[in-house]
Amino acid sequence: MIKLRKRKTLPWVFALAAFVLTAGGTTATERLYKPTWNSLKNWRTPQWLRDGKFGVYTHWGVYSVPAQGPNATWYANKVYWEMNSPERKYQEQTYGPLEKFGYKDFIPMFTGERFNAEEWADLFQKAGARFAGPVAEHHDGFAMWDTKYSEWNAAKMGPKRDIVGELSKAIKKRGMKFVAAFHHAENWLYFPTFDKRYDCGDPRYSGLYGFIHEKNALPTKGFLDQWLGKIIEVIDKYDPDLIWFDNGLELITDSYKKEMLTYYYNKAAARGKEVVVTYKRNTLPPGTGLLDLERGQEADLTYYEWITDSTVDIGRGWGYVKGLGFKTVDNLVDNLVDRVSKNGYLLLNVGPKPDGSIPDEAKKLLLGMGKWLQINGEAIYGTTPWVIAGEGPTRLTKSGDFNEINDMRYTAQDIRFTVKDNNLYATALDWPGEKLLIKSLAPRWESWTGWTGLYPSEIVSVTMLGDGKELKWEVNKDGLSIETPKTKPCDYAFVFRIVRRKPF
Repeated sequence: MIKLRKRKTLPWVFALAAFVLTAGGTTATERLYKPTWNSLKNWRTPQWLRDGKFGVYTHWGVYSVPAQGPNATWYANKVYWEMNSPERKYQEQTYGPLEKFGYKDFIPMFTGERFNAEEWADLFQKAGARFAGPVAEHHDGFAMWDTKYSEWNAAKMGPKRDIVGELSKAIKKRGMKFVAAFHHAENWLYFPTFDKRYDCGDPRYSGLYGFIHEKNALPTKGFLDQWLGKIIEVIDKYDPDLIWFDNGLELITDSYKKEMLTYYYNKAAARGKEVVVTYKRNTLPPGTGLLDLERGQEADLTYYEWITDSTVDIGRGWGYVKGLGFKTVDNLVDNLVDRVSKNGYLLLNVGPKPDGSIPDEAKKLLLGMGKWLQINGEAIYGTTPWVIAGEGPTRLTKSGDFNEINDMRYTAQDIRFTVKDNNLYATALDWPGEKLLIKSLAPRWESWTGWTGLYPSEIVSVTMLGDGKELKWEVNKDGLSIETPKTKPCDYAFVFRIVRRKPF
């Protein structure tokens, strides 16, 4: 078993703390985070995220070259670890024995000649995203920025471009918040660096494949220092507003995680900005960041905030996969509405091709979401959940990761609620026909919740977003009944704006 030497807090932590202490406007206790979980739990979700709700990020890396497997980003892991995996068979049938052609040999094919940060950022903005960015480094050890920690990066190899840097500028220029996603903690487990048969066991390539170590060994101090150093480098060079973490943080000791959070939160405070760190369950203490549910969502309204990372494809491709199918705009919109109604946010992934172009199918989906949000974004941006998420027959049976259902079909009776100022937004997830009945708005006494619904005297008007004309409505013991417009203002998820005399 490897024992880690006790680390001393780096001098820049104290220097930054001193700077934050003297930053004007608020007291030290309001601005300064200390490297303790008690202190770090003082973090709060930024208002920009509470208002923005929806973001886009990209999985683009060397793995987009083979573009194989149910999960493209785990292709190399399957190739090196599993002799009989479909990925290993594809690798050797296509490129020859693994002893002769390893993962590193894909890098020259990762050309990125069609990568254009301005075009990507423009697409994300048109999609209605309020925050966006790339995976800065995946498990494979290939960094997408100009890092001092390894020559195995996109600025020196492959595209020979600082992908993170270019996207940071293009995204911020359009008023969106910048996302940097990190998966590099799992680089420790991703390749069998103890296996001398393959290039991953050759010290010459450790900058890509990771520190050579025996199977099941604990991460070394060198690995942990590099893990932290890369994050600090991205924070200092590109000033991300949201840092997203994949699984793997469980491999990182508490002292390193606390040091990372303390540095990031204090640096943001010194810059006068609010930032977010996301984490998977059981990798950070609750309240020190924002819980992320991978390809999942909560079944009901929660009294804590959360975010989903999902993807436009119907599998678990994440990166570009040849022949992989895609979801529909209807499905993506419905799931965005459902998440927001339950106190959640959405970070949606697309996987670009190795030349840097985004697949046409993915573009169409993002633009379709943007078209819907242009009409109905009032019911999403800047809203909060109501006292109940919604009503209807279509329900998830459980909360958590990997419970997303690609082919879930919501009905017109599936309604989701959000509120803002005097407006209650009731979104029917399919076209209701000539009338919509919202049963939850019947005024009645429920012994476990108290008074629910709305009284007729409370309602000023009812309209549909995108139509704008006042609609006929009636409140009775069955609920609020609304006559719909003669024509549909959009193709999916129809929003009724119910204006009340007093704010919600």
